Amino acid sequence: MAGAGTDRTRPSRRGGPVIILVRPQLAVNVGMSARAMANFGLSELRLVSPRIRGKGPQAWWKDAEAAAAGAAAVLTSASVHQNVEDSVLDLNFLWATTARQRGQHKPAVAPAEAMPQSAAKIALGERHGVLFGPERTGLANDEIALADAIMSFPVNPAYGSLNLAQAVLLVGYEWMRAASDARPPFSMLPRSPPAPRKAILSFFGYLEAELERAGFFRPASKLPVMRRNLRNIFHRMQLTEQDLRTLRGMVVRLVNGPRAAGRAPAQAGGELPPGADRPVPADSA
Repeated sequence: MAGAGTDRTRPSRRGGPVIILVRPQLAVNVGMSARAMANFGLSELRLVSPRIRGKGPQAWWKDAEAAAAGAAAVLTSASVHQNVEDSVLDLNFLWATTARQRGQHKPAVAPAEAMPQSAAKIALGERHGVLFGPERTGLANDEIALADAIMSFPVNPAYGSLNLAQAVLLVGYEWMRAASDARPPFSMLPRSPPAPRKAILSFFGYLEAELERAGFFRPASKLPVMRRNLRNIFHRMQLTEQDLRTLRGMVVRLVNGPRAAGRAPAQAGGELPPGADRPVPADSA
Protein backbone atom coordinates (compact mmCIF):
# COMPACT_ATOMS: atom_id res chain seq x y z
CA MET A 1 0.00 0.00 0.00
CA ALA A 2 1.40 3.39 -1.00
CA GLY A 3 1.65 5.99 1.73
CA ALA A 4 0.75 9.67 1.87
CA GLY A 5 2.77 11.72 -0.57
CA THR A 6 2.72 9.08 -3.31
CA ASP A 7 1.57 10.50 -6.65
CA ARG A 8 1.71 8.06 -9.58
CA THR A 9 0.79 10.83 -12.04
CA ARG A 10 4.10 12.64 -11.56
CA PRO A 11 7.35 11.60 -13.26
CA SER A 12 9.62 9.42 -11.13
CA ARG A 13 13.35 9.95 -10.85
CA ARG A 14 15.51 7.00 -11.83
CA GLY A 15 19.21 6.21 -11.82
CA GLY A 16 21.88 6.86 -9.23
CA PRO A 17 24.33 4.38 -7.80
CA VAL A 18 23.39 0.70 -7.64
CA ILE A 19 22.42 -0.38 -4.12
CA ILE A 20 23.87 -3.80 -3.24
CA LEU A 21 22.67 -5.57 -0.10
CA VAL A 22 25.05 -8.37 0.88
CA ARG A 23 23.44 -11.34 2.67
CA PRO A 24 20.48 -9.37 4.06
CA GLN A 25 18.80 -11.30 6.84
CA LEU A 26 15.43 -9.64 7.33
CA ALA A 27 12.80 -9.30 4.62
CA VAL A 28 11.46 -6.16 6.27
CA ASN A 29 14.84 -4.46 5.93
CA VAL A 30 15.03 -5.32 2.25
CA GLY A 31 11.53 -3.93 1.69
CA MET A 32 12.25 -0.75 3.65
CA SER A 33 15.52 -0.32 1.74
CA ALA A 34 13.53 -0.49 -1.51
CA ARG A 35 11.18 2.13 -0.13
CA ALA A 36 14.09 4.40 0.80
CA MET A 37 15.50 3.97 -2.71
CA ALA A 38 12.18 4.93 -4.29
CA ASN A 39 11.98 7.98 -2.03
CA PHE A 40 15.19 9.38 -3.44
CA GLY A 41 15.21 8.21 -7.04
CA LEU A 42 17.53 5.20 -6.74
CA SER A 43 16.22 2.53 -9.06
CA GLU A 44 18.59 -0.47 -9.17
CA LEU A 45 18.73 -2.94 -6.29
CA ARG A 46 20.95 -6.02 -6.17
CA LEU A 47 20.82 -8.73 -3.51
CA VAL A 48 23.75 -11.00 -2.75
CA SER A 49 22.74 -14.35 -1.24
CA PRO A 50 19.76 -13.11 0.79
CA ARG A 51 19.30 -15.29 3.87
CA ILE A 52 15.78 -16.53 3.31
CA ARG A 53 14.82 -18.55 6.34
CA GLY A 54 11.79 -19.63 8.28
CA LYS A 55 8.66 -19.17 6.17
CA GLY A 56 10.32 -19.90 2.81
CA PRO A 57 11.14 -17.79 -0.26
CA GLN A 58 7.57 -16.91 -1.24
CA ALA A 59 6.61 -15.69 2.23
CA TRP A 60 9.97 -13.89 2.59
CA TRP A 61 9.41 -11.91 -0.61
CA LYS A 62 5.81 -11.19 0.41
CA ASP A 63 7.04 -9.69 3.69
CA ALA A 64 9.61 -7.61 1.81
CA GLU A 65 6.96 -6.32 -0.58
CA ALA A 66 4.68 -5.35 2.29
CA ALA A 67 7.51 -3.39 3.94
CA ALA A 68 8.27 -1.63 0.65
CA ALA A 69 4.95 0.24 1.02
CA GLY A 70 4.33 0.99 -2.64
CA ALA A 71 7.92 0.65 -3.86
CA ALA A 72 7.42 -2.93 -5.05
CA ALA A 73 8.72 -1.98 -8.50
CA VAL A 74 12.21 -1.62 -7.03
CA LEU A 75 11.90 -5.10 -5.50
CA THR A 76 10.51 -6.85 -8.55
CA SER A 77 13.31 -5.51 -10.72
CA ALA A 78 16.04 -6.46 -8.20
CA SER A 79 18.64 -8.98 -9.32
CA VAL A 80 19.97 -11.75 -7.09
CA HIS A 81 23.65 -12.80 -7.13
CA GLN A 82 25.59 -15.63 -5.53
CA ASN A 83 28.56 -13.51 -4.43
CA VAL A 84 29.73 -9.91 -4.28
CA GLU A 85 32.14 -10.30 -7.20
CA ASP A 86 29.31 -11.24 -9.57
CA SER A 87 27.22 -8.28 -8.40
CA VAL A 88 29.82 -5.61 -9.21
CA LEU A 89 31.31 -6.74 -12.54
CA ASP A 90 29.77 -3.90 -14.57
CA LEU A 91 30.63 -1.09 -12.13
CA ASN A 92 33.37 1.50 -12.57
CA PHE A 93 33.49 2.55 -8.91
CA LEU A 94 32.38 0.87 -5.71
CA TRP A 95 31.75 2.26 -2.22
CA ALA A 96 31.75 -0.03 0.82
CA THR A 97 29.82 1.08 3.90
CA THR A 98 31.21 0.29 7.33
CA ALA A 99 31.12 1.80 10.82
CA ARG A 100 34.51 0.34 11.82
CA GLN A 101 38.08 1.13 10.96
CA ARG A 102 39.28 -1.75 8.79
CA GLY A 103 42.94 -0.80 8.30
CA GLN A 104 42.77 -1.10 4.51
CA HIS A 105 44.14 2.37 3.74
CA LYS A 106 41.25 3.36 1.52
CA PRO A 107 39.77 6.85 1.32
CA ALA A 108 36.96 7.12 3.88
CA VAL A 109 34.30 9.81 3.49
CA ALA A 110 30.77 10.56 4.68
CA PRO A 111 27.79 10.23 2.30
CA ALA A 112 27.62 14.02 2.01
CA GLU A 113 31.04 13.94 0.35
CA ALA A 114 30.71 10.61 -1.45
CA MET A 115 27.46 11.24 -3.31
CA PRO A 116 28.53 14.49 -5.02
CA GLN A 117 31.59 12.60 -6.33
CA SER A 118 29.37 9.82 -7.66
CA ALA A 119 26.84 12.27 -9.12
CA ALA A 120 29.56 14.00 -11.15
CA LYS A 121 30.97 10.71 -12.46
CA ILE A 122 27.58 9.10 -13.14
CA ALA A 123 26.63 12.17 -15.18
CA LEU A 124 29.64 11.36 -17.39
CA GLY A 125 28.45 7.80 -17.95
CA GLU A 126 30.18 5.86 -15.18
CA ARG A 127 28.45 3.15 -13.18
CA HIS A 128 28.76 3.38 -9.39
CA GLY A 129 27.56 1.11 -6.61
CA VAL A 130 27.27 1.06 -2.82
CA LEU A 131 27.81 -2.12 -0.77
CA PHE A 132 25.86 -2.67 2.45
CA GLY A 133 26.67 -5.62 4.69
CA PRO A 134 24.47 -7.99 6.72
CA GLU A 135 22.55 -6.49 9.62
CA ARG A 136 24.44 -8.34 12.37
CA THR A 137 28.06 -8.39 11.18
CA GLY A 138 28.46 -5.88 8.37
CA LEU A 139 30.71 -6.49 5.38
CA ALA A 140 33.63 -8.91 5.61
CA ASN A 141 37.14 -7.52 5.12
CA ASP A 142 37.52 -9.37 1.82
CA GLU A 143 34.32 -7.76 0.58
CA ILE A 144 35.52 -4.31 1.56
CA ALA A 145 38.75 -5.06 -0.30
CA LEU A 146 36.72 -5.12 -3.52
CA ALA A 147 35.70 -1.48 -3.07
CA ASP A 148 37.51 1.63 -4.24
CA ALA A 149 36.66 3.67 -1.15
CA ILE A 150 34.81 3.50 2.16
CA MET A 151 31.67 5.38 3.06
CA SER A 152 30.97 5.84 6.75
CA PHE A 153 28.29 7.78 8.55
CA PRO A 154 28.87 10.57 11.10
CA VAL A 155 27.11 8.89 14.01
CA ASN A 156 27.39 8.70 17.77
CA PRO A 157 30.73 6.92 18.33
CA ALA A 158 29.24 5.02 21.26
CA TYR A 159 26.37 3.69 19.13
CA GLY A 160 27.37 3.57 15.48
CA SER A 161 25.28 0.60 14.33
CA LEU A 162 22.68 1.77 11.83
CA ASN A 163 19.65 -0.20 10.70
CA LEU A 164 20.22 -1.39 7.13
CA ALA A 165 17.27 0.49 5.64
CA GLN A 166 18.22 3.65 7.55
CA ALA A 167 21.72 3.50 6.07
CA VAL A 168 20.27 3.14 2.55
CA LEU A 169 17.96 6.06 3.22
CA LEU A 170 20.83 8.32 4.33
CA VAL A 171 22.78 7.50 1.18
CA GLY A 172 19.67 8.10 -0.92
CA TYR A 173 19.07 11.47 0.71
CA GLU A 174 22.62 12.63 0.00
CA TRP A 175 22.30 11.32 -3.57
CA MET A 176 19.16 13.39 -4.12
CA ARG A 177 20.86 16.46 -2.70
CA ALA A 178 23.86 15.98 -4.98
CA ALA A 179 21.98 15.08 -8.16
CA SER A 180 19.17 17.65 -8.01
CA ASP A 181 18.46 21.19 -6.89
CA ALA A 182 17.50 19.69 -3.48
CA ARG A 183 14.37 21.79 -3.18
CA PRO A 184 11.27 20.58 -1.32
CA PRO A 185 8.64 19.06 -3.62
CA PHE A 186 6.30 21.99 -3.00
CA SER A 187 6.35 25.51 -1.61
CA MET A 188 3.81 27.49 0.39
CA LEU A 189 1.40 29.39 -1.82
CA PRO A 190 1.23 33.12 -1.04
CA ARG A 191 -1.93 33.57 1.02
CA SER A 192 -2.12 37.34 0.74
CA PRO A 193 0.04 40.13 -0.69
CA PRO A 194 2.27 42.18 1.64
CA ALA A 195 0.43 44.90 3.51
CA PRO A 196 1.01 48.42 2.09
CA ARG A 197 2.86 50.83 4.34
CA LYS A 198 -0.12 53.17 4.54
CA ALA A 199 -2.31 50.42 6.00
CA ILE A 200 0.39 49.42 8.50
CA LEU A 201 0.80 53.00 9.72
CA SER A 202 -2.97 53.33 9.99
CA PHE A 203 -3.07 50.20 12.16
CA PHE A 204 -0.23 51.51 14.34
CA GLY A 205 -2.06 54.80 14.83
CA TYR A 206 -5.27 53.07 15.86
CA LEU A 207 -3.56 50.53 18.14
CA GLU A 208 -1.39 53.11 19.87
CA ALA A 209 -4.32 55.43 20.42
CA GLU A 210 -6.29 52.65 22.11
CA LEU A 211 -3.28 51.58 24.19
CA GLU A 212 -2.76 55.18 25.28
CA ARG A 213 -6.40 55.42 26.27
CA ALA A 214 -6.02 52.22 28.32
CA GLY A 215 -2.94 53.56 30.12
CA PHE A 216 -0.40 51.24 28.52
CA PHE A 217 2.30 53.84 27.81
CA ARG A 218 3.44 54.61 31.34
CA PRO A 219 5.45 56.46 32.41
CA ALA A 220 4.92 59.03 29.70
CA SER A 221 8.69 59.55 29.30
CA LYS A 222 9.00 56.01 27.91
CA LEU A 223 6.30 56.41 25.28
CA PRO A 224 8.69 56.92 22.31
CA VAL A 225 10.75 53.83 23.17
CA MET A 226 7.72 51.67 23.90
CA ARG A 227 6.08 52.75 20.64
CA ARG A 228 9.21 51.91 18.64
CA ASN A 229 9.48 48.51 20.31
CA LEU A 230 5.82 47.79 19.63
CA ARG A 231 6.12 48.74 15.95
CA ASN A 232 9.27 46.66 15.51
CA ILE A 233 7.45 43.59 16.80
CA PHE A 234 4.97 43.87 13.93
CA HIS A 235 7.60 44.83 11.36
CA ARG A 236 9.46 41.59 12.09
CA MET A 237 6.31 39.65 11.18
CA GLN A 238 6.36 40.91 7.58
CA LEU A 239 2.62 41.49 7.70
CA THR A 240 0.34 40.61 4.80
CA GLU A 241 -2.93 42.38 4.02
CA GLN A 242 -4.84 39.48 5.57
CA ASP A 243 -2.67 39.58 8.71
CA LEU A 244 -3.42 43.27 9.09
CA ARG A 245 -7.17 42.82 8.64
CA THR A 246 -7.16 40.06 11.24
CA LEU A 247 -5.10 42.03 13.76
CA ARG A 248 -7.15 45.17 13.36
CA GLY A 249 -10.43 43.30 13.62
CA MET A 250 -9.18 41.57 16.76
CA VAL A 251 -8.28 44.87 18.44
CA VAL A 252 -11.60 46.41 17.39
CA ARG A 253 -13.45 43.55 19.05
CA LEU A 254 -11.40 43.88 22.25
CA VAL A 255 -12.11 47.61 22.35
CA ASN A 256 -15.80 47.50 21.41
CA GLY A 257 -16.73 44.31 23.22
CA PRO A 258 -18.83 41.39 21.95
CA ARG A 259 -20.76 41.89 18.72
CA ALA A 260 -24.51 42.11 19.18
CA ALA A 261 -26.22 38.80 18.45
CA GLY A 262 -27.84 38.55 15.05
CA ARG A 263 -25.99 41.49 13.50
CA ALA A 264 -24.06 40.67 10.33
CA PRO A 265 -20.64 42.35 10.08
CA ALA A 266 -19.96 44.65 7.15
CA GLN A 267 -16.95 42.47 6.28
CA ALA A 268 -16.24 38.78 7.00
CA GLY A 269 -14.90 38.34 10.48
CA GLY A 270 -15.75 41.89 11.53
CA GLU A 271 -12.37 43.05 10.26
CA LEU A 272 -11.57 46.50 8.95
CA PRO A 273 -10.17 47.06 5.47
CA PRO A 274 -6.42 47.76 5.52
CA GLY A 275 -6.79 51.45 4.68
CA ALA A 276 -9.34 52.34 7.33
CA ASP A 277 -8.20 55.22 9.55
CA ARG A 278 -10.82 55.04 12.31
CA PRO A 279 -12.11 52.20 14.48
CA VAL A 280 -15.46 50.68 13.68
CA PRO A 281 -18.19 52.39 15.72
CA ALA A 282 -19.50 50.51 18.71
CA ASP A 283 -22.14 47.93 17.86
CA SER A 284 -25.74 48.90 18.48
CA ALA A 285 -28.40 46.52 19.66
